[in-house]
Order: sequence, then structure tokens, then C-alpha cells
Amino acid sequence: MSVGLLIITHNRLGEDLLNTARSMLESTPLPTRVLAVDQDQAFDRLLEEARRAARELRTGDGLLVLTDAYGSTPSNIANRLREEDGVEVVAGVNLPMLIRIFNYPDQDLERMARTAVEGGRAGVLLCASEERRG
Repeated sequence: MSVGLLIITHNRLGEDLLNTARSMLESTPLPTRVLAVDQDQAFDRLLEEARRAARELRTGDGLLVLTDAYGSTPSNIANRLREEDGVEVVAGVNLPMLIRIFNYPDQDLERMARTAVEGGRAGVLLCASEERRG
């Protein structure tokens, strides 16, 4: 068994991140789904769709939910899923975070959530030339 992964983002951001990760790694070692949130969709309907996806992805080892902007509709949906045991939510999803998670698919849920945060943070850099730093 493994941790399930649900990505909840605005529009196609999650789908694009997942497709890019798949093209880089050639596979996704975790059961993964994406929920795209459009602004004109009803919150209750989106929440029910997220709960349905969560039930399908929870294989006994828990569910990691990644979302984009904390406090936004996708984040609010993700955090409502935390009401269930065995669900961790990480906001601020980015490509380095996703790659890091897929590189360590055998971690338990708590460690995977920390790995996601570490990978996301490590992937954010200020790329300045030596001349500009001096």
C-alpha cells in the first residue's frame, strides 16, 4: 500500500504540474488524482467531488492533499478533507515539491508531508548573477 495523492488547484494548474512531473519521471509511483477548481463551480459540489476522490485514493496509508494558494477555494476544500483521520494538507504546491514526493513514494504520510514542504521550499531560489550579488 502507499499514500494516496490528491492535488486540488485553480483551473488546470494541478493537471499541468502532474503532466510535467510524469514527463520528467516517466511514471507516478503513487495513486494520484487532480481536482481542478473553476471559479464558477459550486463549493458544495466541489467538496463532494473532493471527498469522493479522497475515498478512492485512501488505500490505508493515508492521503496527502496538495493545494495551491492557502486561503483560496482549493485550499478551503482541501482543509475540509482534514476532518478525516489520515489526511495531511500542504499548501503552495509547485513542481519541485511534486518531484520530491514522487522520488520518495514509500514514506509514511507524516514524513511525506514534511518531504513535500522541504521539496517545495528547496525549489524556490533567487537566481542572481555574481555581479549583481556584489
